[in-house]
Amino acid sequence: MTPGSGLQAGLKNRHLTMIAIGGVIGAGLFVGSSSGIATAGPGILLSYALVGTLVVLVMRMLGEMSAANPTSGSFSAHADRALGRWAGFSIGWLYWFFWVVVLAVEATAGAKILEGWVPAVPQWGWALIVMVVLTATNLVSVGSYGEFEFWFAGIKVVAIGAFIVIGLLAVFGVLPGVDADKASFGNLTGHGGFLPHGPGAVLTGVLLVVFSFMGSEIATLAAGESEDPQRAVTKSTNSIIWRIGVFYLGSILVVVSLLPWNDPSIKKDGSYVAALDSLGIAHAGQIMNFIVLTSVLSCLNSGLYTASRMAFSLGERGDAPKAFARVNSRGVPLAAILASVVFGFVAVFFNYLSPDKIFLFLVNSSGAVALFVWLVICFSQLRMRKIIQREAPEKLVVKMWLYPYLTWATAALIVFVLGYMLTDTEHDGRETVLLSLMVAAIVLVIAGVKQRLAANRPAPAAEAEADKVSVG
Repeated sequence: MTPGSGLQAGLKNRHLTMIAIGGVIGAGLFVGSSSGIATAGPGILLSYALVGTLVVLVMRMLGEMSAANPTSGSFSAHADRALGRWAGFSIGWLYWFFWVVVLAVEATAGAKILEGWVPAVPQWGWALIVMVVLTATNLVSVGSYGEFEFWFAGIKVVAIGAFIVIGLLAVFGVLPGVDADKASFGNLTGHGGFLPHGPGAVLTGVLLVVFSFMGSEIATLAAGESEDPQRAVTKSTNSIIWRIGVFYLGSILVVVSLLPWNDPSIKKDGSYVAALDSLGIAHAGQIMNFIVLTSVLSCLNSGLYTASRMAFSLGERGDAPKAFARVNSRGVPLAAILASVVFGFVAVFFNYLSPDKIFLFLVNSSGAVALFVWLVICFSQLRMRKIIQREAPEKLVVKMWLYPYLTWATAALIVFVLGYMLTDTEHDGRETVLLSLMVAAIVLVIAGVKQRLAANRPAPAAEAEADKVSVG
């Protein structure tokens, strides 16, 4: 249980394991990879490897801080301590904003699939049903969220594992009963080379795939409600390398080996559906629709959980309404969940009312938040390491490699990616960064005003004492 909070340790080790594994497999992997392949060709593997390395390094830093001080606020709480109240406030609210917009995006994506299966129910009706069901799941208990996520993530993991095994058997020519005439590792270099559009396309590919990695940090938030938070954080941090290597690099390698990167079916049907179709597997489209739906529901489930726990943590620290920090008899932060889902419902409504204006603004203005979060984690870790070493060195059970040099290098790479996005007009990179920076600036101004008002108000003795509490 998170120290000093009303949250309950309702997540079992198997829940945490699957949340950690499933957190890196977003619906974006299935849906968004085709545009990346079309842009960079087989070189998209380098884009995934570059972003994957970035995520591994950022998660190592976050793991170091979270293993020393597990909390439902994760990086927002660490930023609060390391950089100041303004940083914890700003990145916490930006992260909350990101996930409530994701709720609307995923609810709409799931509703489209379900409407295709049962057209009698309109798309908005399916979106409403999906949101209500998963809200109810989160309201029952943290254990019910964990159980749902265990099965959702389990289906994703099994599906990708099966896809990789079947695909590799086809590439090696040993898959019985399948005539995969196009399948060969020669596809990696045989159609204009490994980098058909030049090295620059790898960086453009980075912009297209970076957002499909968001969610890796969910395990560190959920660890605060597990029986052994430190062990859970350590385990998820140490396993991030193989998870990204297998699920992202492994599955994309299979796709670009089964088919030439410029095969029209990849863009028309989606990369995974096209790959399955090339093997002559019956109903490949419907199979992938089911897997994508599972990923969407998983992302929705985790998004609602993550947004509500961040709102809870902000409430605990006085950076959100106090009601957000209150829990019911089952240890569930009722107000935090309902506030998050209400904004999600409003965003879904905007998606039907004004998809090309208001909703597009919401999506683009939250798009670069992942990179902002990762940058704040870098700067928090630079300060937090010194604090932990000074106050509780025995809690450094997870350590960032080559500190501080690798931390600075990671921060520099994130800044470079943000800068490169500003040059990208073809894929809305510039608009996404500028709108996200605008929203971040607004939140920073609010944080500054709030801090100024707090400084002019005499602090109660209890709050002054609380500020002296050290790590752990």
